[in-house]
Order: sequence, then structure tokens, then C-alpha cells
Amino acid sequence: METEKLYYANPFLTEFTAVIQSCEAGKNGFLVTLDRTAFYPEGGGQPADHGTLGDALVLDVHEKQGVVFHTLDKKVEIGETVTGRIDWARRFDHMQQHSGEHIISGILCADYHCDNVGFHMGADTVTIDYNTDISWEQAMDAERKANEIIWADRPVEIAYPSREELKSIDYRSKKELTGQVRIVTFPGADCCACCGTHVLRAGQVGLVKVLSVQKFREGVRMEILCGQRALRFLSTVYDQNRTVAQALSVKPDQTAAAVERTLSELHVVKLRMAELEEAANLAAAKEYAGQGDVLLFRSPMSSDAVRRLADAVAKECGGLAAVFAGEDGGKYSYALVRADGGDIAPLVKSLNAALHGRGGGRNGFAQGSVEAARQEIEAFWKNR
Repeated sequence: METEKLYYANPFLTEFTAVIQSCEAGKNGFLVTLDRTAFYPEGGGQPADHGTLGDALVLDVHEKQGVVFHTLDKKVEIGETVTGRIDWARRFDHMQQHSGEHIISGILCADYHCDNVGFHMGADTVTIDYNTDISWEQAMDAERKANEIIWADRPVEIAYPSREELKSIDYRSKKELTGQVRIVTFPGADCCACCGTHVLRAGQVGLVKVLSVQKFREGVRMEILCGQRALRFLSTVYDQNRTVAQALSVKPDQTAAAVERTLSELHVVKLRMAELEEAANLAAAKEYAGQGDVLLFRSPMSSDAVRRLADAVAKECGGLAAVFAGEDGGKYSYALVRADGGDIAPLVKSLNAALHGRGGGRNGFAQGSVEAARQEIEAFWKNR
């Protein structure tokens, strides 16, 4: 016997009573059926409801041939009347996400003659796949229209038309449908065959926010947030932007220009620093002119800076220049450069083995890091 589905009659029902029809041990708990239920089973991209049935936890819900199966964490007695309680925060979040997806998908499919070919409601975001190319500007226009529909707050319409009536209805559907078809309509935005739970009025979605639009197969994959998820995300982004604004001494709506200005200033500073570094390297290298092999220690530097110094010294000393940059007792970055470009691989191999290092190179150049004290490095250099 099919389960009476209370979530269709009233998607805002959070508590109900029902009689246990069956209870069997399953793979992940006990599979329980009821004469009626308000727990929505997973389907159509919408996750299952969670909650409690008596003192048992409802871990999952699925439907098979009209019968709804509840996965519980403990055994219950057949014939017992129990009270079911829905995890309302989870259910309402799912209704907001699903309803928001209807609204924006209806708008996009009407405006760009495409189909929604994929829908997934994750724990963090909602992804929707469309089989045509949609630009960011087009997505922003759809977002604007979707929020106008939400703010108009018109009632959502649910209908179960006959087969004859269905022929005259222009509705979206991902697949060929058999049996009774449930049509969900968001006036002004969407008319779609759907078995999910939805809000009663468009305004209960609250907000739709598009996060990204990326090329996917023959179309795009769009990432959106609705309702409370959208508000939490935008609040987090605003808090971060406010912190950035304070650091840059500007108002929150001026951070983009301030960051661009700061990056331009940083670019100038980097160019000047490179000039000074080159001059310092040349001056340091001249001290070792004609001395042959040279070992140098420096305070921590970037790997590129270590390489540039080793290269400058090698050109002056005429031998092997080895530069180690770091702090004694910690980790040193190194660069080895042979002025003649000779094979350096055997030396690097023995260096890494003796000083707990990693790295390599060829054609007279090698770079890496070691975990050794300065005294150990000097001893290796002396006995290499």
C-alpha cells in the first residue's frame, strides 16, 4: 500500500502522528514504513528530510513504487503510533534552494531557449547545468528578474492536471513522464513538472544570488545560493570586505579601486627592489672575483633571490657558487651554480643525502632545500 504523503498536502507541516507498518534491518539502520509521513524522500536533486520518529533518529528517506522508507538508527515496534518531527531548518533550507532554482531556471530557459539538464543541491551550494552558453551578464540579468519575482511575492500554484489538460500546458520537464504529473508554477517565472517540496509564496525564497557560471560540456554549470544560505554568504563576504576596507583606509564600496591602486604601487616597489637587489648581488659577487669555489650564507630569502645571487657570484668567482639562505638549526634554501656549466648532479645527490635535502638541477645549476645546521653544511662543503 502506498504511503500517504503529507508533505504534498502541507510542506510546512513539521509534526505528525503515524502508525508503523513495517520495520526491517537494513544496511545502514532499520528500514521503516508508515501509513503516512511528512518526511520528504530524496529525489529530483533534493536531499531527504531528517528528524525523529518517536525517540529514533531519521537518518535517510527514500521512496520505492509509492512507498516511503525511513532509515532509523534503532528498531521500532510494528503497529505502534509514533510522532514524527521534521528537522525544519533543513527542510526550509531545501525548499528555499529548490524554489529559487525553479524561478531562475524558468527565466533562463525562457530567455535563452535552453533546458535545465542537471540539478544538485549540495550542503554548501546549488549547481544547475544548462545545455547552452550563458554569459555572466546574462546570468546577472536573470538574477535581477528572479529577485523581482521573489519580491512580488505571488502564491505558488500546485496542480495535478489530467492527461488531456496536460496537453495544453507549456511546462518544463527533464524527462518523459508517466502516471499522475504534478505541475508547480511560480507565476511570471516558471511552470515545471516537479515532485519536490516548495515554499507557498515566492517571497519565502528571500533572495537568489548567482555565484559562478562556468563552461560545462555543451553548456554551462551555474552555482547559486538562495534564502538564508545567500544571506549568510553575502554577510561573510561583506565582513571580509569591511576588514579589507579598514586595512586600506577606504569605505567598503571602494575596496576594488583601492586594491588596484595598491597593486600598482606594489609593482613599482617590486621593480625598484629588483634593481637594488641586482646592484647588491653585483657588489657582493665582486668580493669573490677569481676565488674559485665559494660558499655563502644569507638570512631567509625567496628561492628566486637565492638563485640570482648564486648566479652573480658564479660569474665572478669562476668556480662553483653555493648560496644557502635560512636560519641556523632550521631549513635552508640553496642554489648551486657552476661557472663552466658542468655536470652538477652527483654533487646535488650527495648533498641531499648528507643534509636531509631535496632538489635537483642540470647544466651547472641546481636548487633545493636542506634541513641541517650551518656547521653541517660547512663540513659537507669542506669534505665534498
